[in-house]
Amino acid sequence: MMAVRGSVFRFTLQTQQRCGFRKVAKKVEPKKGVAEEAEQTEILHKKGVASAPDPPTPHVPTRSFGRLVKPFVFTIGFTGCSFGGAAIWQYESLKSRVQSYFDDVKADWLEKMRPQKQGDLRKQMNQWWNSLSDGQKTVTGIIAANALVFCCWRVPSLQRSMVKYFTSNPTSKALCWPMLLSTFSHYSLFHMAANMYVLWSFSSSIVNMMGKEQFMALYLSAGVISTFFSYVSKTAMGRFGPSLGASGAIMAVLAAVCTKMPEAKLAIIFLPMYTFTAGNALKAIVALDTTGLILGWRFFDHAAHLGGALVGIWYIMYGHELVWKKREPLVKMWHDFRTRGPPGPGTGGNGSI
Repeated sequence: MMAVRGSVFRFTLQTQQRCGFRKVAKKVEPKKGVAEEAEQTEILHKKGVASAPDPPTPHVPTRSFGRLVKPFVFTIGFTGCSFGGAAIWQYESLKSRVQSYFDDVKADWLEKMRPQKQGDLRKQMNQWWNSLSDGQKTVTGIIAANALVFCCWRVPSLQRSMVKYFTSNPTSKALCWPMLLSTFSHYSLFHMAANMYVLWSFSSSIVNMMGKEQFMALYLSAGVISTFFSYVSKTAMGRFGPSLGASGAIMAVLAAVCTKMPEAKLAIIFLPMYTFTAGNALKAIVALDTTGLILGWRFFDHAAHLGGALVGIWYIMYGHELVWKKREPLVKMWHDFRTRGPPGPGTGGNGSI
């Protein structure tokens, strides 16, 4: 390419010379001395003409931990709301399970009475959906959200908003919501495919172990907490830059399964003949990310990976007892709120005279 460009340039230059275009020689202006420059500056000052300002210095982000107070409060609040919402979601699911059972029986009876259509796309989609496990059904929505955000990255008019809200950076003006939204954001197709494959592979195990409500609370909370770990690491080391991806949340899922079932056999998709235990896999991943964080590798956000892994390990060892099993007071409050009837006429707000 460079040779072609050089040939074109020479051909153009020779044509101009043959057509009579001649290059005008530049006039060599004598250099001004210091006295002449000072005299000219004084004349411009007298005329009220300001001299050209100095070029602005580039902004260098400072390592201010004060900016992390708001993300820290957001992390605590969002985690609490996630598990509180999951407890209420589970209550509503259990309450409606009986009614759903009768609805399903009625739907099956109507399905048998209706004449079957061959090649019905809707029927095939229903059969495919019913063949999925509860875990696969749960993560299907997560995968769809990641695919939608991935498509938004391809829209040029959305680039500024995507960088602002769907990448996490401790120097950005938007600090809190990107901690959650970046968990669903992938710019590279390979990055998204790899993360979603791992999530799909572990979905059945984690949902069977926790239930879909508790899993969603852990997944969303781990995404925010791992981003906060990334904020702290970048601020401490002074290595700022945007991050995105679901790796932190998925690391929490992987670590939770490996901690709960350390003797389970795992394998790499490209090397299925080599198997290893889940416990050894978790140790290797944690060691790799720790090394990358210490040595300053910047290809991955190793702090976010470690944060997600620590969340998964802690939740299986302590968090389930300290958080999920203490949800009864909240569920009771919600039950009382749901079952409390509206006040009758002539009664007070609490139903008493």
